This record gives sequence, structure tokens and C-alpha cells, in this order.
Amino acid sequence: MTFTVLHDADVLYPNTLRDLLIRIAQSGTVRAKWTDAIQVHIDVRAVAASVRQIADSRINPPAALEDVLSQLERDGLVASVTAFRAA
Repeated sequence: MTFTVLHDADVLYPNTLRDLLIRIAQSGTVRAKWTDAIQVHIDVRAVAASVRQIADSRINPPAALEDVLSQLERDGLVASVTAFRAA
């Protein structure tokens, strides 16, 4: 019997927990689901966490916002960066 599990943004970010839950879903034990509202919440949290990670991981913080946005795009947050630039 396969159960359906609704994942909230709190378990979909950070990476380690999300990866574990995705692997469990890939095994067929559960069907993972989330809503559009949860996806929006994830994007905001992901951007904030990535900005913190970029700043913390460098001896010298990024000199410009464009440096941060470029790093976010490399981290896979292309849609979020595009939306930010359009705003």
C-alpha cells in the first residue's frame, strides 16, 4: 500500500532532509505531493538560505548584488532570480 504524503516547505528545504524524502518517494513507499503555495514558500526560503550560504562561504562577501544573483542561478534558482530581476 502506497501512502500519499504532503510535504511542507520546512521539510523540502534544506537539502539533506529533502534528498532523503525524495529517495523514500522514489522507492515507491510514498507518493510525495506539495501545493503551489508551498512551492512559492520554498523559493523564498531557498533564495534566503542561498544568500546566507554565499555570504558565509566566502572570506570576502560578494561585492555586488549581481554576484549573488549569478551564484543563485548556478545553484539552480533560475526562476526565482528571473522573478527577482523582473520585480
